[in-house]
Order: sequence, then structure tokens, then C-alpha cells
Amino acid sequence: MLQFKEIITPVDCFVTEKTTLKEAIGLIDKKKWNLLPVTDPSRRLVGIFTRSSLYQMVVEECPLSTSIQNYIKKQVETVSVDTPYAKIEEMVKNSKVGTGIVVDEMNHVVGILTKTDMVMSLLQTSQELQTIKNLKRTLETAFKHAFDGIVMTDEKKIIQMVSPPLLELFNLSLEQVLHQPVLKVLPQLQLDHIYESETAEVSGFLEVSGIKYIVHRIPIIEDGNVIGVIGKVVFRQLNEVSELFKKLQKAENKANFYHQEYQKSESAKFTWDHLLTIDPYMEKLKKSGAKAAKGRSTVLIRGESGTGKELFAHAIHNSSARSTGKFVIVNCAAIPEDLLESEFFGYEEGAFTGAKLKGKIGKFDLANGGTLFLDEIGDMSLSLQAKLLRVLQEREFYRVGGTARIQVDVRIIAATNRNLEEMVKEGLFREDLYYRLNVISLNVPPLRDRLYDTDFLIGKIMIDFNKILGTSITGIEDHARAALLGYDWPGNVRELRNVMERAMTFAENGKIKYEDLPEYLIKQVGLPESAIKVSMVENAELEAIKKALVQVQGNKVQAARLLGISRSGLYEKIKKYQLTI
Repeated sequence: MLQFKEIITPVDCFVTEKTTLKEAIGLIDKKKWNLLPVTDPSRRLVGIFTRSSLYQMVVEECPLSTSIQNYIKKQVETVSVDTPYAKIEEMVKNSKVGTGIVVDEMNHVVGILTKTDMVMSLLQTSQELQTIKNLKRTLETAFKHAFDGIVMTDEKKIIQMVSPPLLELFNLSLEQVLHQPVLKVLPQLQLDHIYESETAEVSGFLEVSGIKYIVHRIPIIEDGNVIGVIGKVVFRQLNEVSELFKKLQKAENKANFYHQEYQKSESAKFTWDHLLTIDPYMEKLKKSGAKAAKGRSTVLIRGESGTGKELFAHAIHNSSARSTGKFVIVNCAAIPEDLLESEFFGYEEGAFTGAKLKGKIGKFDLANGGTLFLDEIGDMSLSLQAKLLRVLQEREFYRVGGTARIQVDVRIIAATNRNLEEMVKEGLFREDLYYRLNVISLNVPPLRDRLYDTDFLIGKIMIDFNKILGTSITGIEDHARAALLGYDWPGNVRELRNVMERAMTFAENGKIKYEDLPEYLIKQVGLPESAIKVSMVENAELEAIKKALVQVQGNKVQAARLLGISRSGLYEKIKKYQLTI
């Protein structure tokens, strides 16, 4: 008969009230436990130090040398080492606590018992494996209440059981996984080689959809042979631990951090790979931008606010011959009019009241040999437009209060969300400067005209924010997705990112729901809570096909090429939507 003490995890470390925060962090990271038993010098239990206590100390910015004494929880659920195994089995089924402390009759700490220990114990004897049907209900209960993902395979490497959190993490259904080869459906867990090594192991940090996780791989051995493997996937606490160590590292390397941030401010951070799209026009625009980057001509990027004009500017610089030079940004709308000239060209000592004693170099000086990105160029005053035109023509300028000509070699990339042609007609923008800037023009379309991109970007942004926010969001419910696809997005991709950040912050249970979306978006879309007969995705697809067919005057071959699908695929969709050509 299996003994209780054979399934517990022994405690081989000594933690007291004098243990420091630094020592506690090291033990929790090494042992991968959710708590540490705290004892007196005689090894009698006095309380526990949990992960939540650790996080509280970090939030309160306690020094690493602080003792854990004031953060110990005194109320502890303990289990006697002499408890019969059958009773332990019943306790695990009904207990809401993930970990219990095992003590002897003198209250000395013997070990800890987790629900994972219980699951493993049920699988490590031949008697339990032979009567797996009778124990299935107990196992399913433990699997259902396991905080992280668990999967179990048999001697043929076929998956026999899997927990709901694991399915959510990898966006799989039970039907896709159960009774399937583990190497086929979950190759990333790498459980198959445990059958040869016959040794338990823990993986390094892995990642899916921006969520970090580690895998405990545990062989089930009978008579010296591996007859199954348990994979335990831990992911719901790893981001918190990762953020903790990042904070400690940041504190120790503060000077280096600020130096790196300063360097970033004068370098382009994005490439063409950061411009995510599946829209045919956007793909074509990216290719045009890459070609423009190879030359020296001025580039004018046009589009609504939030469409990604600055990302285009970064990517053009990074794929140009000037990529090793500096990338300097000036927002013409953010700098006061009376300071904009000095920001552009710098000033000499004593040029005006409040000027620095040694003067200051301007953005053109900083960008010499590189690229100067003029954002919101349409907000520049007429007087400064004239001076900018001279620099573009003569490649020289005077500092404010100076008499010496300054020679510069700078490539200009400008961006605006305003109609410059109308501004020229109204006398608000110089015509000669307009033609000087509009040598190569890239028009970035709004998100509402990129019919396939919204759904595509939702998935990509979700991955990004899982990394940034430390969340574990694995999906989005149908009503919420329909609302996002039905919204007009006046703020374009920037607004989509803001809405997704808000929704992922508010989301619970691993999925974004309709009620997690901002109220203004829900009111505008006006979607009912009842089932939606025709999904917004299908509406978007239908409109895209109609638009493409009109654009190519009904030529199905050209329309299929424009949509990025096969000709047979286009015919199927025409039949599906009963379109008449």
C-alpha cells in the first residue's frame, strides 16, 4: 500500500524569521515552490512565506537585506505525516489550497504536499495505472483544479489526459489533443525524449503568444520501463517572477539603463518587419518604401493619425545607406512657434535672453550624415517654411544669432495628416516647399480601408501586450471580436493598441470579453448581446471582394492576385456570397 510520506516533497532548506528577502527570492526561484515553510531553530513550524508576501515586499520596495519576519503568514493548513493515504486523497479533491505543510507529531516540518504531488502519486504505481478508469474521476478533479497546465501520455506516447489551462495556453480544443500523439499536437513540450532519458527535467523559459512558460517533464516508471510521461506547464506566475527580477536588475544597472535610453532617442528602432499587415495594398506600399529608402530623395508620408507614418520613417532610415547615422525626430506641432527655429538650427551664445552660455546645436546639426524626420509638417509656420526650404535647396543654414554658414548633409522624411494641397490653395503652406517635399509620396491608408488587417493585428497586438503587461490572455470571445471588427477606428492602429491594452488589463479568466471593451466603442458599434447572424469578418471579406472586382473591372485573375488568394479560392467565395458579376 502506498504510504503518504512517499509522495510528499521533502523540505531540504532552512528558512527562519531572520531569512532575508534576497535569500527567499533565491529559494523560491530554485525550488519552484509557491511558498516556503518558516521554522524556529528546532525546525518547528511557525508560519509560511508565500509568493504574494514576496510580491508585497517588492511593491513596498523593501531592501534585499530586509528579513521576512513581518511578512510571514501564521495561519497555516498542515497535514500530519501519519494521515492515511485514502484520507489524503479525499482532502486533495476538496481542498481549495494548492499546497499544504506536512508535519510530524512534534510539529516539525517534514515536507510539503501539492496537488501535483498527488497526481504524480496516482500515476507512479502499476496498480493505479492498471485501474486508471476507476481513478479517472479523481485525476480529472485534480487536473481541473490545477493552477497550471498538465498533460499525461501513455507508453505509446499518446495523450490520455490534459488540463483546461494547457488547452487555453496553446489555443487548442480537447478533441484536437486527446488520444493524439504528443509529438504531433504538442511538439514544443518535448516530452518524447523523456522515454529515452528516463530522467525528470525542467526546461528553460519558452514562449507562446507572448506568454512565457516552463515545462516540468516527469517519467512514469514501472519495473524499470517508462510507461508514460507527465508534462506540467507552469505559466501563470512566471511573468510576475520575471518582472521581479527585471526590477532588481534595473535597480542595479540604472546608469547603464539611462545611457541606453539616451542612445535610443537618436536612433531608428523599427524596421519593415515591425509594419505588420496582410493587406495587399500595404504590402505594396512597404515595397515602395523600401525602394525609396535606397535613394537620397525627400520622402513625404501621408495618412491619418495613428496609421503608422512614424514606423514607415524608421523603416526607411534603417534600410537606407544612412542607417548607421542618427535618426532625429522633430514634432512640428509639439514645439512652440518661438522655439521651433532654435530647435531646428540651434543658437549662438547670447542669442536671446535665457540662452545657454555656450549656445546649443540644433536638430539639423544632430542629424548630419543621417535622417531628420519632420512629423506634422503641416503645422509649421510660413516663416519657418521659408527657412526650411533654403536648407533643403542650399544644404546650409545659420544658427540663431550667428553669422557663420553651417554645411549639413541630411535626408528629410516628412509626415502629415493634413491636406497640403488645400493648404497651398488657402495660402497656409508654401507651394515651392510642397513640391520640394513631395518628391516621393507614400499614402498610408486608414485601418477601416484595410479590411483584413484589423483581425490580423488583434492577434499580433495580443502577443505584444502579453509580454509588456505580463498578462496571460489566450483569446477573445466572439462578441468582443465582432465589436472590434465592426468599429470604424478613427484613431487607426494607435487606437486599436490602446483599446487592446485596456481590454487585456481588465480581462479575467484568460479571454477578452465584450464588457472589457471601452464604453464609447460599444455604444458606437451598437452590437446586440444576442447571437450575430452574419459575422463582421464575413462582411469585411465580402466588401473586400466587391472592392477588388470593381477595381479590376471584373477580371477574376487580377482580383484574386490583388486579394492575395488563389483563383479557385476566389470562385468559391463568389459562390458563397452569391455575387453576380
